This record gives sequence, structure tokens and C-alpha cells, in this order.
Amino acid sequence: MTQTRETDVIVIGGGTGGYSTALRAAALGLDVVLAERDKVGGTCLHRGCIPSKAMLHAAELVDGIAEARERWGVKAVLESVDWPALVATRDDIVSRNHKGVAGHLAHAGVEVLHGSARLTGRRTAVVEGYGQVTARRGVVLATGSRPRTLPGLEPDGRRVVTSDDALFAPGLPRSVLVLGGGAIGVEYASFHRSMGADVTLVEAAERLVPLEDADVSRHLTRGLKKRGIDVRTGARLLESEVREGGVRATVRTARGEVRVVEAERLLVAVGRVPVTDGLGLEAAGLATDARGFVAPANPTRLETAVPGIHVVGDLLPPPSPGLAHASFAEGLLVAETLAGVPSPPVDYAAVPRVTYSSPQTAAVGLTEAEARARGIDVTVNTMPLTAVAKGMVHGQGGVVKVVSEREGRVLGVHLVGPNVSEMIAESQLIVGWDAEPSDVARHIHAHPTLSEAVGETFLTLAGRGLHQQ
Repeated sequence: MTQTRETDVIVIGGGTGGYSTALRAAALGLDVVLAERDKVGGTCLHRGCIPSKAMLHAAELVDGIAEARERWGVKAVLESVDWPALVATRDDIVSRNHKGVAGHLAHAGVEVLHGSARLTGRRTAVVEGYGQVTARRGVVLATGSRPRTLPGLEPDGRRVVTSDDALFAPGLPRSVLVLGGGAIGVEYASFHRSMGADVTLVEAAERLVPLEDADVSRHLTRGLKKRGIDVRTGARLLESEVREGGVRATVRTARGEVRVVEAERLLVAVGRVPVTDGLGLEAAGLATDARGFVAPANPTRLETAVPGIHVVGDLLPPPSPGLAHASFAEGLLVAETLAGVPSPPVDYAAVPRVTYSSPQTAAVGLTEAEARARGIDVTVNTMPLTAVAKGMVHGQGGVVKVVSEREGRVLGVHLVGPNVSEMIAESQLIVGWDAEPSDVARHIHAHPTLSEAVGETFLTLAGRGLHQQ
């Protein structure tokens, strides 16, 4: 049965950006309708961040068994990986998170309409199965993104997969070819290697995670190669063929050599594209840019050229990084804007970036190259994690790199090594609050910890070096 519904705010898309907008708007007393054609939580919860990190945790446990045996004399043996049991644990984590999000929305009084939504005007939308909804205050577009595919490589969920379905493909392959050396590709290459697969990682750029600092790329590549991953940067896929037993691909290496790679599974991880199909942008007077994004006319409010229509999440072009935690911040900003509450714009320079591979990478702020390109007179200090005792205990190498203005504020912090995803929060505050090295050097870091290396790096920059000469 269809109906006509009037509300304060219509949110189209229930991923991280959409549901955070809805929750905050409802908390501020607004009547909110959220339309989601699949499950609330979006890609991050159901196909990306959460299930992949659950699987990567399992991979850490597998790696730990090998380390125990080979490094510490603990004669442990990995008997086997019970794939159905592993998948069941992953799915339970996802399910509990999904129920939590749905429960939060219900408790907040957000009306969730399960159906596709299409704009029919500047303040109206039609939701499949429900009818028309009119917004008194505004509309929020949060329809997310999907994996980018390559011509001739149509995903089948079995031999050729994307990041959306890689973890849901049947069983564990004995060999994997990963196309794309960004965060997603590196994470999946790392996972499959931990699970015993032969892995080839191909990246067209000259280095892995090319948006990160060059030293981060170098240390990450070294760590992955040490684990037995065949890393090919500056390489391009020439052709591929899906066979009964897997995929046969021809790759041109950085040296111009032509190499044939055969693998049971090929993972395409060459980025993501915004989802606007069937959204009805033209009916509201909107259009995408050349890259498919819905660009805001007012970045401080994330409001489009059509007053009252806002955008959050993967529909936004850079500097929005397309990360779930950035989407949360965008949702808070838009909800507060629609409620008439003063809200600071999102500080994208202080959004942390993490790759959950082994080794991990984590960074916030400018790379050294970005800072120098802006004409900033910088000073840089780099310290290996193995320069502190806890780094030696872990034995995985890694580095802390700080980029700072000369005699000024910290511009960027870049980490590679074990558990650095849990270490970046401190640096986020350092960069976000425009701290100087001397400000950080005043604070005492616990000993022995990995974070001690961060403290030591700033001590040296402040002219108070202790263990770093």
C-alpha cells in the first residue's frame, strides 16, 4: 500500500553516512525518514570494513602460530582452517552489528523504509513500495559506491571477484592475483597470503598505496615481499582469460617484460565509483561531475547547488576520502546544519587513513611530498620501530615518520608496522590541533610500547632526543 508522507528530513541511503545523519538529526528533534534498498549499515558493515577486518583478525591468528613456532620456540602447528566456522564467526559479528544499527535507528525514532528511492523534486522523493515523501527541511543523498570493474573482466563471484564479494567466494583459493595496490588490494593480498595462498599483487602506479607517503609505500612493500607476496608495481594487465581452473593473465612489468600469471582467483581492486543510478538527480536540478560525484556547492555545509539537498559519503569528491569514519563526521555536520545547530566543517586534513594488512599502515595529514609541493619549509624525522624495545619484541620492522614545519606545527604523521591502526589516534589529535613537536615532547609515553617510538620521534624533533641519535 502506498502513501504520502511528510517529514523534516529524507535520507536516501542507510550506510555509514546515511544512518549517522539520521541518528544525529533525530537526536536534535527532527522527524527523519531513511530509505534503504538493502540493509542499513551499507557496504562497510555488510561487504567491506567489518567483515574484512574480522577475516584479517583471523589471518593475524594464523600468522601468530607461524611466528610462535619459527621465532619463539613454541612448537605450534596449524592443523587446518575450518572455513565454514571462520565464516560463521564473521557473519555473526556482522549480524550483531547490523542489529545494533537497526536498534539505534528504531530507538531514535527514525522511520526506515526498505526500498529504492528516487528524487522527484527538490524536496520530494518516491520510495518503492511506500509512495511519495516530502521533506520540510532537506534531503540527504548517501547512496554510496560500488567497485570499479575493468572491461572484459566481469565478476562472477567465483573466479573473478571484487572487494564486495571476495570474502564471500567459496572456500580458500590456493593462488590469487590481485589487481590494484591501494588499501583494499593490499589488505586482500595480505589476507590470502596469511591463509597460505600464493599471491601476486599488480599495481599500475610506481608504488603501492600511492596516495600515502613514499616511505610508507617502501616499508609496506618490503614487508609484503618478506612475507612471500610477489609485488609488481608499475605493471599493467594486458589481457586475461577465465578458465575452468582459474584465470590466466598477461602482465607487462615495469621493465617491459611480459609475464603470464595463472591463479585460481583474480581480485579486481581498482577503486570504487559513486552509485547514482536511478536516483533521479535531474528531477531535483542536479547532475554528477565528470567522475560521477555529486559535488557540493558549499563544502562547509556539504550542500549542493540546490538549497536543502546535501551529500555525504562516497558520493562526495575529494578531499572527502571515501572512508567510513569520514562519513560519520559528514553525517553529523549535515544533520546539525539541517537542525540549525552551529557545526564546524569536516577537517579532511585530520582524517586518519589506515591499511589493515600485515604490516599495517596508518597516516594522518600531509605526506612529505605534498608539504614540499606546497612550498612549505619542512623538517622530517624518521625512526624505525625496532629502535624501541617493544618493536624488537614484535620483530616485524616498521617506521614512524613525522613531517613538520620548520620551527612550526606538525603537518603529517606516517606509520608502518604491527598494530599501528591503534596508534594513529594520538597523531590525529596532534595534526588536528596544530601541535608543534615541542608540545608533544612534553608528554610521556608508556615504556615499553610501540607508541613510545612516536614519542621518541617528537623528542628528537624538539631537540631533546634520547634514544635516537
